[in-house]
Amino acid sequence: MNDMNKNLQTAIEASLKAGQVIMDVYNTAFNVELKDDKSPLTEADKKANDVINSFLIPTQIPIISEENKQTDYSIRKTWETCWVVDPVDGTKEFIKRNGEFTVNIALITNGRPELGVIYVPATKVLYFADVVNKTGYKATLKSHETSMEDILDLAKPLLPKEGNSNPIQVVGSRSHMSQETLDFMETLKSKGNQVEIVSKGSSLKFCLVSEGNADIYPRFAPTMEWDTAAGQAICNAVGIDVISKETNNPLLYNKENLLNPWFLVSKSN
Repeated sequence: MNDMNKNLQTAIEASLKAGQVIMDVYNTAFNVELKDDKSPLTEADKKANDVINSFLIPTQIPIISEENKQTDYSIRKTWETCWVVDPVDGTKEFIKRNGEFTVNIALITNGRPELGVIYVPATKVLYFADVVNKTGYKATLKSHETSMEDILDLAKPLLPKEGNSNPIQVVGSRSHMSQETLDFMETLKSKGNQVEIVSKGSSLKFCLVSEGNADIYPRFAPTMEWDTAAGQAICNAVGIDVISKETNNPLLYNKENLLNPWFLVSKSN
């Protein structure tokens, strides 16, 4: 693991530095404004985005970020490789101050996630993965300023569950479960399974499956590409699929419409 991909290293460094500025805001009285789509935006989103851009722009790979102005598809469609970034995923969790928000950075090549980093600033937990090399790791850090060398020493391989478990642990929302998700769980129960709901905010839902703390994550509600790209990379690297309910194929990125279809995260059959 000594020859870590240079872009993965850049993404990790960007996520830690972003985590630091996010926590600086988190620990003060911060203002919340509403974006055009009425979703909340804090100073943390803007500051984290600036920090991440400062690391990613020098790679000369174009960036799709929730907080950047979106480039027109006529230009984007020519990009073979791009970064997909959510500087603060789980802004609502951030505002509630429950700690379950993340920094998401993914590298996409030809529509597919290749590298992914998810950093949880409140707990200093870092997930990172290289899909090509099929390696995914989790490291619990003592500081946002942990060196790359120490991160590699702390990193433990992500191990999804083996075999069938009963009860089946399904990742769901504590606060709002769509009817389709409830129906999905009823279908599992009708096959004689017990179902237990496991809950987390933001892209941590993907992490639950990748590290063996859940079996399946049905997402039958809207998400954007920056909500899922890093999580899909981390899952794909350890043999977990993220399958579109529209196409029955893996979710794709840098699409004309950056809205995702519904999807299901579970072990490859």
